[in-house]
Amino acid sequence: MKTISELQTIASQVRRDIVRQVWLSKSGHPGGSLGCADFLTALYFRQMNHNPRFSMSGKSEDLFFLSNGHISPVFYSVLARSGYFPVDELATFRKLNSRLQGHPATHEHLPGVRVASGSLGQGLSVALGAAYGKKLQKDPGIVYVLTGDGELQEGQIWEAALAAAHHKLDNVIVAVDWNGQQIDGPTNKVMSLGDLPAKWLSFGWDVYNMEGNNMSHVVACLDIVKKAVGNGKPKVILMKTEMGYGVDFMMGSHKWHGVAPNDEQCKIALNQLEETLGDFKI
Repeated sequence: MKTISELQTIASQVRRDIVRQVWLSKSGHPGGSLGCADFLTALYFRQMNHNPRFSMSGKSEDLFFLSNGHISPVFYSVLARSGYFPVDELATFRKLNSRLQGHPATHEHLPGVRVASGSLGQGLSVALGAAYGKKLQKDPGIVYVLTGDGELQEGQIWEAALAAAHHKLDNVIVAVDWNGQQIDGPTNKVMSLGDLPAKWLSFGWDVYNMEGNNMSHVVACLDIVKKAVGNGKPKVILMKTEMGYGVDFMMGSHKWHGVAPNDEQCKIALNQLEETLGDFKI
């Protein structure tokens, strides 16, 4: 099991991978990817029971679904670094005929990707189907899903939330990237999310709070939530993060939701992120 220090080391490299992927392709979504690097690192390198020798069935494994598929750079980096495909393939991000499309897709048969995502609002419904399937098969695996906070403006999220509580899907854990930013600006200006803890509680979910850019807290929170699996209620983690975390000129601004850094900006960003595991080759 990875220590906090080891996870922090991996997360630093993951952030470098994110910056370099979007810089190379001159397109992509660095902001949310950087903010979620700690969570996904902890999930894949410590928390989940998963096998890089990928099987779509995921029998007896924990499953992960990325609902906010535009943050694919962090997903691809974590998958590659945990052995699903060669790390150097990250250099093909968003290239023609690459398996690493801007939003995760299944027709390229990229190991680790179970569903095409990026049409916001749909990932939770897919995850609930997988969780229900595991219940029917008496499979002990847990189903994790990551959504964006702006994504909660989609009505399908709340239909799924009702269904999860009704069917007592206590083997599903949702994390909401609660960074307060979306493509058009702060969420409280685009469409206020209101009292999120109260909303999820009223829908019958267990609610947890996480400091998503503090690795110690990420790990501690995930451990606590995992222990509650099987109590009859679905779980949601409201994960406070900062968009662009780790790169000072990107942090906290919706302007870096979907903009690639230029050459100079990339150099500045990489100078702030330690190379710990070796950069992928270009």
